[in-house]
Amino acid sequence: MTPVCALFQVSLSQLINLQKPIPLAVLLFLLAFSIFSWSLVFAKWSMLKKARAANVHFLRAFRKAQGLDALALASEQFKESPLANVFGFGYEEVERQVRTAGQLRNKTAIERMLQLGISQETGRLENRMNWLATTATVCPFVGLFGTVWGIIEAFNALSFSGAASLRAVGPGIADALVATAMGLGAAIPAAIFYNHFGHVIKEIGVRMDEFALEFMNLTERTFEE
Repeated sequence: MTPVCALFQVSLSQLINLQKPIPLAVLLFLLAFSIFSWSLVFAKWSMLKKARAANVHFLRAFRKAQGLDALALASEQFKESPLANVFGFGYEEVERQVRTAGQLRNKTAIERMLQLGISQETGRLENRMNWLATTATVCPFVGLFGTVWGIIEAFNALSFSGAASLRAVGPGIADALVATAMGLGAAIPAAIFYNHFGHVIKEIGVRMDEFALEFMNLTERTFEE
């Protein structure tokens, strides 16, 4: 049997060796974070894709609308759209002012409600993004801990065996390599998708700011004519 094959067999045995709780705990920790981060990636990818598509359709409806009341009814079809939710905040304040005074009395209040809607939607889009950042930051260090622990075990085995053989140092080195690989395997995708999703959320945030200006323009034209 070649040394490489022997080392591979040792690594597999160490993965299921319950007599070594610390290496096992490191691997289970990294595996749990990897699974959770990938589930979060798929969920966030789907949510952002739906949000961008819904924004396009809602903005098209907004620009074709004859009035805010008709658009308020149509906005129920675009619940996935951050723009539609921001519209709901602004429309609620406009409707309240018109109902009580028959006209717009406080444009600043409308702008504040729009900003509140933008802030809420941004928070919704960013929900649980911190877990991706945590995975990208923590997992390499956890893998490094597993690497150091494996090297310590390798040297301990070497000191007891009295001979520098693959059989003596193989288990510790295998633990170290597996921990390193799993740490990087969990951290790298999390970092990539964290940056990608951050860019998409920033882009949607810019669209919401622009929509707030369009909403104020439409509101002023509607109630000042």
